[in-house]
Amino acid sequence: MADDWKNKLYFGDNLGIMREHIADESVDLIYLDPPFNSNATYNVLFAEKNGTQSAAQIEAFDDTWHWDMKAEGTYHEIVTNGPRKLADLIQALRSFLGQNDMMAYLVMMAARLDQMHRVLKTTGSLYLHCDPTSSHYLKLLLDALFTPRNFRNEIVWKRSTAHSDIGQGAKHLGRLHDTIFFYSKSDDYTTNMQFLEYDEDYTNSFYRHVEPETGRRYTLDNLAGPGGAAKGNPEYEILGVTRYWRYSKERMQQLYEEGRIVQSKPGAVPRYKRYLDEMPGTPLQDIWDDIPPIGAQAKERLGYPTQKPLTLLERIVSFASNEGDLVLDPFCGCGTTITAAEQLNRRWIGIDITHLAITLMRHRLGVCPSKLPRCLLSVQRGQKPLSGEACEGS
Repeated sequence: MADDWKNKLYFGDNLGIMREHIADESVDLIYLDPPFNSNATYNVLFAEKNGTQSAAQIEAFDDTWHWDMKAEGTYHEIVTNGPRKLADLIQALRSFLGQNDMMAYLVMMAARLDQMHRVLKTTGSLYLHCDPTSSHYLKLLLDALFTPRNFRNEIVWKRSTAHSDIGQGAKHLGRLHDTIFFYSKSDDYTTNMQFLEYDEDYTNSFYRHVEPETGRRYTLDNLAGPGGAAKGNPEYEILGVTRYWRYSKERMQQLYEEGRIVQSKPGAVPRYKRYLDEMPGTPLQDIWDDIPPIGAQAKERLGYPTQKPLTLLERIVSFASNEGDLVLDPFCGCGTTITAAEQLNRRWIGIDITHLAITLMRHRLGVCPSKLPRCLLSVQRGQKPLSGEACEGS
């Protein structure tokens, strides 16, 4: 990390804080999980009232996601001064949706996503965590700002093993997943590929041979050069078989002497012995079913209603940034993103508007067994900050 950098935890409205305190193209990675209840439904969003949110979420929701003069003003600001494609989209969405909580939510998210696009480096990427209630609208906003070309993945996180509302009269299928949209700002963006262990069915099926001398599992792979002569593969004879091969004759001879070329019987096409323990594993895919939600007895559980597992954020931060990079979470809740960033030696900025979130983060920053700094931010209960207050740590 830069010697003069101070990690920052802001208490206040992230829109104003991003505008006033975060420079253009200064952030390497943005992760956001907006204060939006995963149990919400269209009826909740399009109605004027709801009764399902926690107290912390009600504060954020009531402050931000109702169609009122504030939402109207933000709408006109986007239409007048925002990027053209975003302005056109917002006008079309208002014509389609009307003036309600959903439209207020989208207007407020559009203004904030515009700022996130501004502060993100050209080599940076953004991960937006949401649920199916409004994911289709949010993707349109992201397409307008980042362009469809820079859409990289729709990641499906399986957050539950089973769920059913049938007992309460529901007729829909169990809702088990969240969506994480992955966008980059350009074609030149940071990634550090991760590999997962092969599952047992795969290894038993594809690595079914076991070497008696060592106990190592292996498979026999094709040695033929794909495309043959047309692709420039060399033609020669080995072990009595002439083919176009994927390796040079010298390399093939070396592999044979190392015991890596196997011929099951005379005249059979030689094959390559590939060991399981030499393989990195399965490259990370866009369905994540290996990270469970936080259990009721988990040590990391803080009681925050939308807390995400630390392993989930560690995966995103390590995949999408390098040591010393700057990570921003503008809806940082109980601080899981900044905890992951600190433990992985990244710089960070966290922002949240709710007292509960700030209190939990201060507690987490103070007791985390890593080198996280203690937050010294003093917040007066009931105060509603306007321009943002910051706690800085080394």
